[in-house]
Amino acid sequence: MFEKFLKRSNWTDITISVVFALLALLLIIKPDEMMSVVSILLGAVFIIMGFLRLVDYFTSGEKEDYLLTFALIFMVIGAIVMLRPQIVSNLFNIVLGIWIIASGIKNFQTSLVWKEVKSSYWTLAILFSMIIIIAGIVILINTTLALKIVGIIILVYALLDILTRLIFMKKIKNYVKD
Repeated sequence: MFEKFLKRSNWTDITISVVFALLALLLIIKPDEMMSVVSILLGAVFIIMGFLRLVDYFTSGEKEDYLLTFALIFMVIGAIVMLRPQIVSNLFNIVLGIWIIASGIKNFQTSLVWKEVKSSYWTLAILFSMIIIIAGIVILINTTLALKIVGIIILVYALLDILTRLIFMKKIKNYVKD
C-alpha cells in the first residue's frame, strides 16, 4: 500500500517536472515572449492583491488607511508591470547579474586567501572567479542570454528530477517493506 502511494506520488512529481521542462524549453526558444507572459501574470497578481486590499478597506469596521494605500500601490504596480513587461525583464536581469558578480567577487577574495595558505589551486580559483564576474557583466548587458541560461538550468533540473524519480520507482521494492 505504501509502495503504491510512493509510486503515485512520484508520477505526480514527474508530471510536474515535465511541465517545468516544457516551460524551460519555451524560455530557451522564446525568452522574450515568455517574459511577457510572466510579466502579465505578475501584473495580474499585483492587481488582484490590490483589489483584495481594497475590499478589506471597504469591508473592515475601522477604516485603516494603510489598506487603501497598499491597494492603490499594488494596483499601480500591477498595471505598470502588465503594460511594460520589459521592466520585469530588466529587473530580473539586473538582480541576476549583480548576484553573479557578487558571487564572483566573493570567490576572488577566497582565492586570495588560498594564495596566502600556499594552496596550489589559487590561480585556477582566480581564473574561475574572473569568468564568473565576466558572466555576470554579460548577463547585465544581454537579457535574452540571461533568460536562456535560466531556462537551461530549469530544464537540467527537471530532467534530473525525472531521472531520479524513475530510478527510485524502479528500485522502490528494495526500500519499502509492506
